[in-house]
Amino acid sequence: QVQLVESGGGLVQPGGSTRLSCTISGITFAGHDLNWYRQIPGNGRDWVARIGHTGGGYIKAYLKGGFTISKVDGENTMYLDVDHLQPEDTAKYLCNVYGPYDGPPRRSHWGRGIQVTVAS
Repeated sequence: QVQLVESGGGLVQPGGSTRLSCTISGITFAGHDLNWYRQIPGNGRDWVARIGHTGGGYIKAYLKGGFTISKVDGENTMYLDVDHLQPEDTAKYLCNVYGPYDGPPRRSHWGRGIQVTVAS
């Protein structure tokens, strides 16, 4: 069974930083896209960042400069480091794994999400 568990987040002051972690069990990273999304109550999930199955890293254009995605294969853990947080970054952050690309069927797996609240 595939499980994704997020950790980190919480209350952060404006201008501060946080690191979100997502530990994945039940699959390996190989052949999968690794994604972070965020969701504000009443809105849909908004894609934030990806490490593609071929290794490339991507950040949503208007978020560049403050967001960094990374992974540690041996720990089956992915990270989202966020700097210069602002109140508009307040959201539930979710990790996602999609794949495998080297054979069907492709599936999308989600964590439950972790809340990040930016306030003084």
